[in-house]
Amino acid sequence: MTADKKRLPPCFGDLETVFPEGADGFRHSPEACLQCAGKTECLRSAMQSGQGLRVRETSVDRAYASGMIGFFERWSQKKELDARRKLKDGKG
Repeated sequence: MTADKKRLPPCFGDLETVFPEGADGFRHSPEACLQCAGKTECLRSAMQSGQGLRVRETSVDRAYASGMIGFFERWSQKKELDARRKLKDGKG
């Protein structure tokens, strides 16, 4: 473990801490996270986790429901996200 990894806060990469769902149904970063020096890597790490991939699936579903993407685009993106999640979970 490098010195940089030792200095990471305990909330690093925890999706529900760094990108919780708000009352409006959308996810927002808390004010404290926006001032953290490692916010970009932290959020990137959280969104690449299995939970983060599920958030992306929800985003794809919302885009489809609003007409922003078509059936085949939705199908393609969900298939890719499912494959990535299986790799993360060790089932691929």
